[in-house]
Amino acid sequence: MVKNFEDLQQVSKENADIAMKSIGACSKSAQAIAAEIASYSKKSFDESTAVIEKLFGAKSLEKAIEVQTEYAKTAYEGFVAEATKISEMYADLAKESYKPFEAMVAKAK
Repeated sequence: MVKNFEDLQQVSKENADIAMKSIGACSKSAQAIAAEIASYSKKSFDESTAVIEKLFGAKSLEKAIEVQTEYAKTAYEGFVAEATKISEMYADLAKESYKPFEAMVAKAK
């Protein structure tokens, strides 16, 4: 009976360690994602502000349309690139969160 209890304690300790490693990986990845989103938001705001200044300085309707068209194109391309980057970061988060459990799953097989 004592051996079974000791085994149970050991397994519980190992599972707790695995869970803590997974939580640590999640936390680290979530911080990186939040920092990336904050950086993109600041960059996007700065670019929008610059475009507004250009629009106020436009001497003609054609120039204003040109500035707006250029901004729309670069903003869309930037958004797509950033969305791709963040989705890759989320995929990495999932992989890193699962990694500590791989050994446990291998043992179960």
